[in-house]
Amino acid sequence: MKIALMDSGIGLLAAAAAVRRLRPDADLVLSSDPDGMPWGPRTPDYVTEHALGVARAASAHRPDALIVACNTASVHALPALRAELEPGIPVVGTVPAIKPAAASGGPVAIWATPATTGSPYQRNLIREFAGSVDVTEVPCPGLADAVQHADEDAVDRAIAAAAALTPDDVRAVVLGCTHYELVAERIRAAVQPAGRPPVVLHGSAGAVAAQALRRIGAAPAPAAAPSTSLAVLLSGRPSGLPEAALTYAEGRLLATAAPTG
Repeated sequence: MKIALMDSGIGLLAAAAAVRRLRPDADLVLSSDPDGMPWGPRTPDYVTEHALGVARAASAHRPDALIVACNTASVHALPALRAELEPGIPVVGTVPAIKPAAASGGPVAIWATPATTGSPYQRNLIREFAGSVDVTEVPCPGLADAVQHADEDAVDRAIAAAAALTPDDVRAVVLGCTHYELVAERIRAAVQPAGRPPVVLHGSAGAVAAQALRRIGAAPAPAAAPSTSLAVLLSGRPSGLPEAALTYAEGRLLATAAPTG
């Protein structure tokens, strides 16, 4: 079994680690676009063009499924990716986990990039899934870039700025960018009011990993013998995991597999 994941940068690590936990025997292909990132502030045409390039690099490795582990690419490029790759390669997009967050009854905050915050796409998801739950959209300028470069001080500043915009009574926070899942515990600490029940964070990594397995008819097998096959593609070039990836637990988990190029 081979699962490919794509993103502009290292935001794909969370979903890749989730796949590794569900099916440690799966070969992984990680395809990203350091030459063209960030995608968030780019035009839809730019995002689609670069997402197709990253997906084509991954598809050359003949994966059984491709996870689009990027909210921006899922918003703008998913139809083009599916038109080109399916039915040969099932394509699984990433959607912010607004529905399960709203099921808790709220209030809910959605942390996302400035481009996604207030977008028709996110507003439609809120209307469809949040119902009467009180939802606050929180823009997080600079947070994805800070995570991408493992800039600890910049991560702290961006999280603090977003936390200041998050109401004290929120019961759940949706992590609307895959990069944010890599610093989830730091986000939780920043939004947790003293003396209140724990704030629940809702990411997408586990859900998209499980959906990819469903699309190819594979069941979870967390006790399977681990694969040692990990192909890393940076703007199409065979590489190893970027140094910044090893800052995060998810990257270190994947680093136990030797890059195959």
